[in-house]
Formats: sequence, structure tokens, C-alpha cells
Amino acid sequence: MPEVAVAARNGRDFRARFMASRSRRPYLLSIGVFLVLAGINAALQPTFLTYGVAVSNLTAFLPLTLLAIGQTFVVLGSDIDLSNGGTVSLVNVSVVMIIEGLGGGAASFIAGIAAGIAIGVAAGTLNGICVAYLRFQPIVTTFATSIIFTGLALWVLPQAGGQVPPEFYVTYAGDILFVPTVVWILALAILFVAVVARLRFFYALRATGGNMQAAFQTGLPVARVRLVSYVISGLFAALCGLALVGETASGDPLIGGALTLSSVTAVVLGGTSLAGCVGSVTGSILGAFILGLINNVIFFAHVPFEWQGLIQGAIILVALSGGVVLAHRARD
Repeated sequence: MPEVAVAARNGRDFRARFMASRSRRPYLLSIGVFLVLAGINAALQPTFLTYGVAVSNLTAFLPLTLLAIGQTFVVLGSDIDLSNGGTVSLVNVSVVMIIEGLGGGAASFIAGIAAGIAIGVAAGTLNGICVAYLRFQPIVTTFATSIIFTGLALWVLPQAGGQVPPEFYVTYAGDILFVPTVVWILALAILFVAVVARLRFFYALRATGGNMQAAFQTGLPVARVRLVSYVISGLFAALCGLALVGETASGDPLIGGALTLSSVTAVVLGGTSLAGCVGSVTGSILGAFILGLINNVIFFAHVPFEWQGLIQGAIILVALSGGVVLAHRARD
């Protein structure tokens, strides 16, 4: 029947368009999940869409968002960074101790921030050298360096404590030119990503993640590309650690432990493939926001503590399985 043939052709066209859009914009499903969770949050929290609550949520989501951005670059190259949480902890306590030790003035702020960034870059460089040049397994290497970085953090500050001057966390929680500081930080991170995405490095990174051997045979500097991806991950781990200093105003040598797997989860929720090549930073930002909204839903729904982990894991699994189901249907 002509109608059936037309319907079948339209169905095939829709599937083709869906697959094409998914390949170009793998974060499309994440947008839908984000909107659904935002709607649930708005229903549970009447003030959800107000300016103050929006800024408060962004402040809470920002550390994981920064960490997920850095993790994305590593994953796009078909690697993984399990040490970024340890790097966050080391940066967090080091910055607090430096600022406190230098008296808490403007010079100590600059020294602390510079040292934190340097520590993050050094941690990423160490990972990159071990993985890209010494050919160590990424998952084992970064797991080992995570233990090292956490151990160093405990050596710097054996238990949570320390205190940064009020000017530090007031600036972080305040405004700059009438715009919240956290918005400036996220905007600058997005600008950095936008610039990097236009560089040859980014295309080489995707090629490396797609087929490392083929990328090497075509003359791409695979080792250098992988090294740079780990350096970027270390840089954003440092920014995450600095954000946590601004949020908590103190140091905690174990503060980054729970963030490692959360950063990987955010990347995957955003549509980035752990096999490399496919994905985007946009999706990872959405993935980090999704995790934050899930926590909000659990809190405002007054879920009993013993059920919170179960509910959180179930929501994440549903969000992940939705993308898999839609992708399979589109291929059929």
C-alpha cells in the first residue's frame, strides 16, 4: 500500500536524521534529560528558577563541571584519568596552606592560585608522560597516581582544616562587574574550550581516539596529543580544587575522592563514548548539571538517607539506558 511505503520511508528518513544529529551532537539526549530533571526540580522547589537559587546551584555544580570538562579531553583520546580527584585534593590543601602560611594578603592569594594551577599541570604532565611516552596502561597508571596525589594531600594536611581569609571566599561567592564570579569562571572555561576546539590539536585528539594506530601511521603526533590532553585534565582539576577552596574556605585532603567517578559519569551522561573520538564538552557540562539536579531532586523529595544512593544510581541508569535504546531503535 502506498501509505505504508510512505510511512516506512518517512520512518527510515527520521532514523537517518536522528543518527546524523546524534553523531554531530551526541548531547541531544542529555538536553532532554536535563529539561525533565529541571522540571521536576521546579515542581519540588518553587524558588528553583529564581536568580538567587540559580546562582547557588551553579556554585554547587561548578567544581564537578570543571572536572568533567578536563576529563572529556582525556576520554576523547580513548584514555581515562582516575587521578583527577586526587589532584583536586592536593591542590585544595596546598592552596589553603600557602595562603594561610603567607599571611592571607593579596600576594598570598596570587601565590596560592599560581601554585594550585602549577600543581594541577604538573600532575597532568606526569600522567601524560607515563601513559603517552612510557606506554603504561592509562587506567592503572592514573589509579596509582591518584593514590600518590591523595597521599601527598594527607602529608600536606593530615586532616580537614585550615582557613582562607574572608576576602577569598567572599570574592568567589560575590560578583565581578555585576556578574557572579562563578558565571565568569564557567564562561572563561567555555571560551577556553571553544578556542581549543578550533585548533589542529582537537582534530588530532579525535583522530587518536578513533584509531590510535591509524592516527600514528598518518603522521599525527599521537604521544604529544595524549600528553596535552592529560595536561588539560590536570589544569581543570586544579581549577576544581580552587573552586572548592572558594566554596568551603578550608582544606580537606579527601575532598576530591568522590569526584573522580562522578566526572566520568558526567562525561558519559553527556554522550561522550569511553571508546574515544565521539563526544563533546557541551555534553559533559550538561552531564555534570544532570548529576547536580539528581541530587537536588533527592534532597527536595525528602528521600530517606538509606535510599538516596539507590535512587541516584537508578536515575543515572535510566538516563544512560535511554540513549542506548534510542540509538538501537534508530539503527534498526
